[in-house]
Amino acid sequence: MKILAIQNRMGIGDTVIFLPFIKAISEKFGSPISLLVKESSKAKQYLYQTDYIDKIITLERDGKNKLKHSGFFGSLNLIKDLKKYNFDKIFIFNSSLRFNLIARFVRIPEIYQYPLFKKTEQHITNAPKKFIKEKLNLEINQDPEIQIDNNVVLETFKKYEIKKDEFNILLGIGGSGPTKRIPSKTFLSIIDKILKVKKSKFFLATGKNYDEQIILNEILSSKFKRFCVPLDNFLIRETLPIIKNCDISICNDSSFSHLSAALGIKTITLMADTPLIYGSYSSRMFPIIPDGENTVTHNTLGKDKINPQKIFDKVIEIMN
Repeated sequence: MKILAIQNRMGIGDTVIFLPFIKAISEKFGSPISLLVKESSKAKQYLYQTDYIDKIITLERDGKNKLKHSGFFGSLNLIKDLKKYNFDKIFIFNSSLRFNLIARFVRIPEIYQYPLFKKTEQHITNAPKKFIKEKLNLEINQDPEIQIDNNVVLETFKKYEIKKDEFNILLGIGGSGPTKRIPSKTFLSIIDKILKVKKSKFFLATGKNYDEQIILNEILSSKFKRFCVPLDNFLIRETLPIIKNCDISICNDSSFSHLSAALGIKTITLMADTPLIYGSYSSRMFPIIPDGENTVTHNTLGKDKINPQKIFDKVIEIMN
């Protein structure tokens, strides 16, 4: 049986959040699931070893540029691209009439989709839970799961001389927006506090954005440089076995918080300016919100009010 799922949200986090529902479909029908996702999801870099995923098909459409699958002629191209797979079922995790029509023109026999014309106010986790319950009568309460080969994890353990008697900690210091990036002084305080109780190695995960590089360089120019390993020159797929070897992650609301939790690592999420659900949907996530706030959402603007002592206390609680 060949099954396609469409998840056309933009980022890595959005794709990771939907994985429990993709896995549930796979288990229900005893078949791995192909995904139609945008290039910005970077799915090919972290789902290539996950056994409930089959093919990853790129949706070449971003709403800004004229790409292969943009507009009317782009829809015709997408129909042509999907026809060759001969899918038996399709699950569309959005309310788009466009995708519904494309599925019909591709002649996929069974079409399952969110209610049409109801794009607004679709909760990131509640909407797919309701969808799978209504269509397949399945209750989904699992955490996202990304799989990686154990041999690769072991090779990485040896390559980076990771020691079991030390804390190995991922610091996700990057972020997709300036209001999500916690200042370097907060991370430096955390490093200082942790090193006072146990020898540790810190893997610094970030991108090449100018402002992210400033945070990275401020950490690497500190007295803690010798305890830090920068990962900014690594592809996402190269970071996965490193993350899997970590004891804990401390991450901004970034792709690395989603990836580390899905790899089974307990992840402290620093939630400064994003709805709290993005840092609490997994049982492996432990959110820290700004001092003086009861919750966090867009425009909380709390990156300077994340308390390093609270982070440290949570690290000790988790590690004990």
